[in-house]
Amino acid sequence: MPIRAYSAKEIQRKGDPLEFLRKNVGPGTPTRMNQGNPEIASHTISREQCLEGLRGVVLQTEEQRKICGADYMVPVYRKGDISRTRFCIDIFEFPNRPCELPFVWVGPTQARIYCEMQGKRLCAQEEWVQACRGDPEGKEDWLYAYGNELDLTICNTNKSARTYGEPVCNPDSVSSTWKTCHSNTEPAGAFPRCRSRFGVFDLHGNVAEAMVRYDPEEGGLVSQLKGSAFFYVDVARKHNERQKEGGRETYPDHCAHDPRWHVEPMATAWHVNYHLGFRCCKTVKPPASER
Repeated sequence: MPIRAYSAKEIQRKGDPLEFLRKNVGPGTPTRMNQGNPEIASHTISREQCLEGLRGVVLQTEEQRKICGADYMVPVYRKGDISRTRFCIDIFEFPNRPCELPFVWVGPTQARIYCEMQGKRLCAQEEWVQACRGDPEGKEDWLYAYGNELDLTICNTNKSARTYGEPVCNPDSVSSTWKTCHSNTEPAGAFPRCRSRFGVFDLHGNVAEAMVRYDPEEGGLVSQLKGSAFFYVDVARKHNERQKEGGRETYPDHCAHDPRWHVEPMATAWHVNYHLGFRCCKTVKPPASER
């Protein structure tokens, strides 16, 4: 569902980020990034309940904030050595604030600009994977952010469209999707166990996420959609199961799953949807002694 977005160069020429935000962010229409159509969405967990569930949880340490230089980001590194940090990642889906609903109806090109406006960048696929399956102590990778066995109750992945959206969802056009397809997200962090060992929430479920991938065969830097949304239960498949013949297409939403959905050159990656969001990453420079 492509909607025209400004490119990063266009924003630089205009020189007015507030004007970009006014034109690209706002409620009531799929032509702007927002938190979904509130008239048809079903949120079962309130912001207050979410905050209560996170009470006492350390989201970011002072050391992590110092390394990342931003709130609600954590460093990701290999071999249990935090001094080897080369990037940080947002703890929550954008707007990266605890217990706020994630934004949807945003294309990868737009998401890239939003990240850059914060001094960050859109995450690369391999970074997202490492933040999902890796371990800060250098232990073995997990299949899922929360362990090695699929469990649809741990994250916001268990809202069947048959109960929460169908048969009214009509994705034939942007307009019909906005009017009929439910953004049944929950506040970011509302599922405390849906957290990777690095401390990143909702890498499964809630919204699928846009990121980038370098692919010379596809023309260089391209968009990559990854993860699952709130209705994943309808299309779920274990990592070691095969697609059933004659049935609805399913997929295994493990950390390293590499779907090629809506791959587009990043300069023109305008695909949006009612269940598609993003999070940002940030490069961490190595110590001077290692440069």
